[in-house]
Amino acid sequence: MSEPRWLSGDQLAAWRGFMKLLQRLPAALESQLQQDSKLSFIEYHVLAHLSEQPGRRLRISELAVLANTELSRLSHMIGRLEKRGFVCREPDPHNGRYTQAILTEAGFAYLADAAPGHVSQVLDLFINVLAPDELRTLRRISDKVLARIECSG
Repeated sequence: MSEPRWLSGDQLAAWRGFMKLLQRLPAALESQLQQDSKLSFIEYHVLAHLSEQPGRRLRISELAVLANTELSRLSHMIGRLEKRGFVCREPDPHNGRYTQAILTEAGFAYLADAAPGHVSQVLDLFINVLAPDELRTLRRISDKVLARIECSG
């Protein structure tokens, strides 16, 4: 039987630092969004994804992929956002078996009010602490790791 492979000291330090970043950054961004806008991190991103779509509408199943969440979880979230008047649901006009989420004018206005604070927090905690070449390197690293994940999934 072969010996298990272990991470070197440098590999372990990089991995642990990255994992800590993955845990702490979304929590810090969520805290700002909750405090300033009463939105969760994922609610903000769902609204943002809808705002970027033609007609501010998208099939809920496609939105779940973009938001990286389960369809059932997204459906519950859409229900909560509907109660707040931020989204509505309609059958997909091209295929009635699907449902679309549509960002309302009120939802778009709320997102527009929430965005500056969120962007400021992203700049403060992430973008402004990295040099332009570090951001480009991070993008290349992210693309490589995501490509590997997508190939193996």
